[in-house]
Amino acid sequence: MRVVILGGGTAGWMAAAALSEYFGRTLAITLIESGAIGTVGVGEATIPQIRLFNSGLKIDERDFLSATRGTIKLGIEFIGWQRAGTRYFHGFGDVGRQIGLVPFHHYWLRHHAQGGAPDIEEFSPNALAAREGRYGAAAGKPARLPASAYHFDAALYAGFLRSYAEARGVARLDATVQGWRLHPETGFVTALEMEGGTAVEGDLFVDCSGFRGVLTEQALETGYEDWSHWLPCDRAMALPSEGRGRLDPFTRSTAREAGWQWEIPLQHRTGNGHVYASGFTDDEAALRTLRANLPGKPLGDPRPLRFLTGKRRRIWNRNVIALGLASGFLEPLESTSIHLIQAGIARLLALFPDRRCDPTLVDEFNRQMDFEFTAIRDFLILHYHLTERDESEFWRYCRAMSIPDSLRDKMDLFRATGRIVRFNTELFDVPSWLQVMLGQGLRPGSWHPMVDAASEVDLHRFIATTAQETRAQVDTLDSHDAWIARVGRQPAQA
Repeated sequence: MRVVILGGGTAGWMAAAALSEYFGRTLAITLIESGAIGTVGVGEATIPQIRLFNSGLKIDERDFLSATRGTIKLGIEFIGWQRAGTRYFHGFGDVGRQIGLVPFHHYWLRHHAQGGAPDIEEFSPNALAAREGRYGAAAGKPARLPASAYHFDAALYAGFLRSYAEARGVARLDATVQGWRLHPETGFVTALEMEGGTAVEGDLFVDCSGFRGVLTEQALETGYEDWSHWLPCDRAMALPSEGRGRLDPFTRSTAREAGWQWEIPLQHRTGNGHVYASGFTDDEAALRTLRANLPGKPLGDPRPLRFLTGKRRRIWNRNVIALGLASGFLEPLESTSIHLIQAGIARLLALFPDRRCDPTLVDEFNRQMDFEFTAIRDFLILHYHLTERDESEFWRYCRAMSIPDSLRDKMDLFRATGRIVRFNTELFDVPSWLQVMLGQGLRPGSWHPMVDAASEVDLHRFIATTAQETRAQVDTLDSHDAWIARVGRQPAQA
């Protein structure tokens, strides 16, 4: 079976690496990319699921960190999102320890209501370790906290995976596509036409051509669901810089007048960007804001990006599967762009077709990806809508905008009862929703009645013991800088 991947970058080479690893030489895989067409290449932050992808490819962490100039990410610090002067941390992993059927935060809610002092972050190992710049065992073993992800240079990651995929038989063609051929009866793509008159035939096509969506949109006219009324930011300005002098193991997200700014520490530079809504500011003002808030000296020229939040109406259409920006775009607020590539690849592997591309497989793939996009969409909207900021037209719009019923129901349930329900296989679990809703200022009116069965003495003992356990876990860790110097900066091992 002939698989043709249109476009390189992170999406294209992730797909090529996975297909070549899991199918071996049973697929004839060709990846077409043009040196004349650039890639977006600013996806530098991830979530813990990236470890599953790398592990599935049997990638050694030392080699990976060294090749991509990577660092560890334990979560995201949100600055000024509730209102100016506030901060909170969305850490990966658990918060506290569950007792029986009741999540920890219900006990914390009762304790807090009775005057208990510890903030919810005191029960998150990731939040404490991030605040103190810790990661990895001091003894020198590559130990880590249970839930962690990476920051890395996306262009270097694509190059790393390219070498991986080519070693497994993937053929790379440096060419520019100028057209395509469609089957007269099925409407399937049968070949891509190159400049110069050559053609590349295939049975299954993976569209990684970025926002243009050369196959999924230009060839097959799939259509696009526009979600910009919920996620109004439509532009970004990226600008690398020197860092703060310490490799912080977390991403910073700072609210600005008409959007927000990211800060991602890598070994060789810091990635920065200002995500903003063009309906509430202009490019010059956005660039001034970014330049005025860099952590160090700029290391290049600003790179403007334009996008429209939403997704293709059918991410798999006929014999074309869209991945990455070709499938849709949910802004990088919670670092889900690379995860959505990974999710599409995982579902393609599970539902891989024969040449007929049975419609039942296509429909199931689209159902699962639609759910994935929608669940992440709701989580992102939460950050914008649940805010007390009102100093600018942008934030007043976000506070007043209508939101999806699925998100409204989740917020209402937590506000009334403290309950958080993870529906089906949605990406973000209870601890993530908890930290963001509390961090943005939403306080429940009650807690689970089962919590009231605990005496005050037992409740206080449980809270204190959990805080001590969290503290003890963090105290065993080395500094993140030292761990990276020992593990990530060494020459790649055989």
